[in-house]
Amino acid sequence: MTLTEPAPPHPESPPTEPPAAHPLRGVVLLLCALLLFACMDTSVKILTADHPVPMVVAIRYIVHCLLMVLLFAPTQGRKLVQTQRTGLVLVRAASLTAASLFVGLALQRMPVAEMTAITFLAPMLVVLLAGPLLRERIGAVGWIAAIAGFAGVLLVVRPGGAIDAAGLALMAVAVAANTIYQLLTRVLAGTDRAVAMLFYTALVGSICFGALLPWFWDLGDESLGTVLLFLSTGVTAGLGHYLFTLAYRDAPASMLAPMNYLQLLWAGLLGWLAFDHVPDAISVVGMVVIAASGALIALKSRWPSRRG
Repeated sequence: MTLTEPAPPHPESPPTEPPAAHPLRGVVLLLCALLLFACMDTSVKILTADHPVPMVVAIRYIVHCLLMVLLFAPTQGRKLVQTQRTGLVLVRAASLTAASLFVGLALQRMPVAEMTAITFLAPMLVVLLAGPLLRERIGAVGWIAAIAGFAGVLLVVRPGGAIDAAGLALMAVAVAANTIYQLLTRVLAGTDRAVAMLFYTALVGSICFGALLPWFWDLGDESLGTVLLFLSTGVTAGLGHYLFTLAYRDAPASMLAPMNYLQLLWAGLLGWLAFDHVPDAISVVGMVVIAASGALIALKSRWPSRRG
């Protein structure tokens, strides 16, 4: 899965930059990015049914990395690899690499929509951990939203539901890694550029999974469609993150952040089209609760601090 960047209002610019002037374009770009992320998850689920997860994720990261070089190197030059706190940037990238592996393993065992819903538990954990670790004020609204979001996850993964226990355990590890990734994104947001951090996530993933390819390579006499599907995972990941970054240039984060949860809608639609999977009513309620709680947290982060 492509885990979206918890981006600041202007990922490439200092906070003093004038407000974005193209909010409608930003919304359209964000919706396209979320669709691409859901497409990548669906493609990974299709591919991991017949191919090793490390190989699928390796090709995704390698194509993603090459795409970033083609898109950004001509204009960014050395800035593409320049960081202020390289150690933390690499740890952040490694966290996303681990999350991608465990999400891929979980997708072999559970539907795309439910997996996506559980992934959105990470931003809520970030809110709770930001208090003691980053000294950010949580407030009553933050606590209520986080607890409600957790209740929504329980509705999705309830005993007797459709979620495989092993898949749930794999997603628990993925959420933990994603939480570390998002916490480090907050820590690094004030010193390091979003494009550079994104490039290092693609680079570290390419190196880590690329080193495993000799042991997991299983691409034999595949059809052209399968080869294109492999390549599409890197294209949808790379292009999705690119559009995601552009969206935050064109529209304020207070407008875009709550819309990230529309990825649940895309995931559910693609899960239905590709696998004929429709979440049951209780799972749908849980997803709505998760989305509403996450949107509330996203909006709360933009309120004046006196409102808690």
